[in-house]
Amino acid sequence: MNGPRGTEDLLIVGAGGFARETAQAVRDVAAADVARGLPPRWRLVGHLDDDPALEGRVVDGVPVLGGSERVHELWAARVVVCVGSPRDYAVRARVVRRLGLPVNRYATVVHPTAVVSASSMLGAGSVLLAHCVLTAAVRVGSHVAVMPQVVLTHDDAVGDFATLASGVRLGGGVRLGRGAYVGAGSLVREYTTVGAWSLTGMGSTVLADVPPGEVWAGSPARRLRAADAPALDELRTDGEMTGRWPGTRMESPVA
Repeated sequence: MNGPRGTEDLLIVGAGGFARETAQAVRDVAAADVARGLPPRWRLVGHLDDDPALEGRVVDGVPVLGGSERVHELWAARVVVCVGSPRDYAVRARVVRRLGLPVNRYATVVHPTAVVSASSMLGAGSVLLAHCVLTAAVRVGSHVAVMPQVVLTHDDAVGDFATLASGVRLGGGVRLGRGAYVGAGSLVREYTTVGAWSLTGMGSTVLADVPPGEVWAGSPARRLRAADAPALDELRTDGEMTGRWPGTRMESPVA
């Protein structure tokens, strides 16, 4: 059951680091609402995690209620999926596809210290953590993870399921393909594309387009290898082996 009018129940799928950070952001949103004399935006019901060993545990004061399929039992609650890591950054897409929830079940969580311009847009299920900035006409898709202190500048476009780790900076007009993972502290040159399901390593300086399904790192960033199997599987599922984002080179990621 939902709480007082204006407050919605919220479930976080996952109980790892990203999920815990999102839970703290939800608490911070509630505190900011109360400070303004408003009812809290969210009432955090609990985590759902598919690791059976976590069921019944309490993580940072939030209970783990069971596996992710419980979203179908707790039908009145909104949901945000907070799973993924550089080792498997495609897992969020797999979970969302498996759950099969309608778009209106998904919440969008924005930390109160984040700055989102009126001309920018966020998709359902996305999370913006502390001190993120979206300057002008930025488009962020659905189920995107934006970690602390990320700066997205004018006309950037971020595809669904992308992950921007802490401290990332995108120049103007950058395109991040569906499921792209941009490692902590990476800098991406203006009007550059990081292709679907590709990954850039920590601290990379991306000066040229990254094709879909590849791992790049360094300063300047260069190709290291093809992405791992889960990301390539998603790339095939999406039908993007030829790279449909503007500026993406037309070549196979499996080399």
